[in-house]
Amino acid sequence: MTHPTDITAGTPHRLGAHFDGAGVNFAVFSENASAMHLCLFSPDGSREIAQIPLPERCGNVWHGYLPGVTPGTPYGYRAYGSFDPEKGHRFNPHKLLADPYTRETIGAWSDNPATLGYLPSSAKTDLSFSELDSAPHVAKSVVSDPALFDAIRAIEPGQPARDVIYEAHVRGLTQTHPDIPEGLRGTYEGLATAPMLDHLTNLGVKSVELLPVHGFLDDSFLLKRGLTNYWGYNTIGFFAAEPRYFGPQGLIGFRQMVDRFHAAGIEVILDVVYNHTAEGDQNGPTLSFRGLDNASYYRLLSGQPRYYVNDTGCGNTLNVAHPFVLRMVLDSLRFWAGEMGIDGFRFDLATTLGREAHGFDPWGGFFDALRQDPLLASKRMIAEPWDIGPGGYQLGGFPPEFCEWNDSYRDTVRRYWRGDAHSAQELGARLLGSADKFDHTGRRSTASVNFIASHDGFTTADTTRYNHRHNEANTENNQDGHHSNYSDNCGVEGETDDPAIRAKRARRQRNMLATLFLSQGTPMLLAGDEFSNSQGGNNNAYCQDNETGWLNWDRADAETQTFTAAISAFRRAHPVLRQTRFLHAEARPSDGKPDVQWTDFSGGPLHWRDPGMSNFCLTLRGSATAPAYEAGDDAVFIAFNRMDMALPVRLPPIAKGQHWLRGIDTDLSVQGAFCELETGEALIAADSVVAFAVRQDILRQDGETAL
Repeated sequence: MTHPTDITAGTPHRLGAHFDGAGVNFAVFSENASAMHLCLFSPDGSREIAQIPLPERCGNVWHGYLPGVTPGTPYGYRAYGSFDPEKGHRFNPHKLLADPYTRETIGAWSDNPATLGYLPSSAKTDLSFSELDSAPHVAKSVVSDPALFDAIRAIEPGQPARDVIYEAHVRGLTQTHPDIPEGLRGTYEGLATAPMLDHLTNLGVKSVELLPVHGFLDDSFLLKRGLTNYWGYNTIGFFAAEPRYFGPQGLIGFRQMVDRFHAAGIEVILDVVYNHTAEGDQNGPTLSFRGLDNASYYRLLSGQPRYYVNDTGCGNTLNVAHPFVLRMVLDSLRFWAGEMGIDGFRFDLATTLGREAHGFDPWGGFFDALRQDPLLASKRMIAEPWDIGPGGYQLGGFPPEFCEWNDSYRDTVRRYWRGDAHSAQELGARLLGSADKFDHTGRRSTASVNFIASHDGFTTADTTRYNHRHNEANTENNQDGHHSNYSDNCGVEGETDDPAIRAKRARRQRNMLATLFLSQGTPMLLAGDEFSNSQGGNNNAYCQDNETGWLNWDRADAETQTFTAAISAFRRAHPVLRQTRFLHAEARPSDGKPDVQWTDFSGGPLHWRDPGMSNFCLTLRGSATAPAYEAGDDAVFIAFNRMDMALPVRLPPIAKGQHWLRGIDTDLSVQGAFCELETGEALIAADSVVAFAVRQDILRQDGETAL
């Protein structure tokens, strides 16, 4: 090895590798290392050409400046220190370590025993010490060109149209789309092609939420089974875009994707995994964090630091309570928001991030840091409000700046349309933004992210086709995935040619989609649900990077897609469906009318104690506590009929010169019919949802009244 002598002290203030036009400053955190060596590689990353001790340590940051190094240079670190797993230390200089701050990588990660810090054949297992060099088997960090990260045009924070979220997988959304050029399918660039933008804008999508795009690994146990980590919840690089989704322009293509979405008025939200890393438990590989400072980066069991706290179910838990780990997470968020133009983040297993020594704390260090950050405070923050640790289920418990995935909403909607007892009462709360969960500490009704299906579980179509999960292809004996899906196959398990069952399933889907778009809160639509996409009953397609996990565009149901676009347009047209204030049947100062009113089909009060209650109506008006501009004089009347027979419904009285317009009907045969006040009644088809909107008489030039 050569050891250049011209390295200088550099600076510790900016972690990572940063080119200044003449050389590169390298800085990396390790509290417990005794020495840190910078390793440089040939341009293709295949040969280690220099190993250079970083000359300075300032506090817990090792650093040095090396002139003459240019962007594109592959590098890594070898950390020296104690190998004493029973005390929490796993330093091993034979393992090449990725820079946690690298923005690009070269080469591939391989499932090779050399990546393990121990000898798997040893009886001492993870207490043994491996001298195998891992460098040939791991990706290398790369010095980035700062010109790649010029400022990108962002959507202004606080813009009023934040509403419909579309959850999608980069590859799965476009891999089989017939109108996207073949070379762009499955790539970042393919996401923002004209066919996809047209599709999303037609659906009224305001935010695309992408499954993880941070650099991630395929789990060893999946590779042994011939599978891969399709979803990507196995992060190894919090600053690097996953290269498997690169198109012809690489990282530039990612930035172009963001710009094109913004130009179309669509936000980009990233699903981020700061709760654990791809290094797994004590039997996992040493790739970066473990080798740099295991005892700092991870939460270890008290009294048994050989083992990891596993609140995530993924083998380890990132120690966000450590100041430098917290700094890394915040720096990562700032990078994606400030230099990649990202508009928001959905935090996987977010309870983990808020867990302090005394338990989950919505006012803990992570949340405090987000609040005070001038860049991040304006970004959209969404929590997955649970993990498997103590006190892990925290729906409604996050700070007011957060929205939260509302699984209670998902389960209630499925149970109601399946016909479960008591489900109508529960649905009432969910339709109004789940005030029982969120109406505190100044939170808004938009805090509830409502969804019927997400990447994790049955698609909406599959909730009408399968009573049981069918995950055999995951090679886990069909034991993985959700046990409680609240699904109903409508009479036959799986596909069928029976026209009556197919019609029932299609209507059930329309009913659930209508419920979603007519609810207060923030609706989230799973990609493909708009056209009845199926995963063949697989409710845990995390390892299915194939036709099971990809959207089946060739089998898209045009009728469902047209309906989804229509109900989304209806939502956009009526601000009473998109209110930020909770509705509590309070009288409005302007006219004395309640902002929400529950009635039965005859116009009388509901019998809330009836466990078999199946039908109900609600009238929505502008919140009694909101300024008039939020909803104005808009009003919507919604009738839910779960019975297997058509029923008449009495329409609420409205002002002279106004009429009720049947705007949405999941019984498509009567879509758009008018019902006037004078008649007082409308017919609601069996097993359907109907939404009426107020329409004012308009005087034509000839003096006649027109609608």
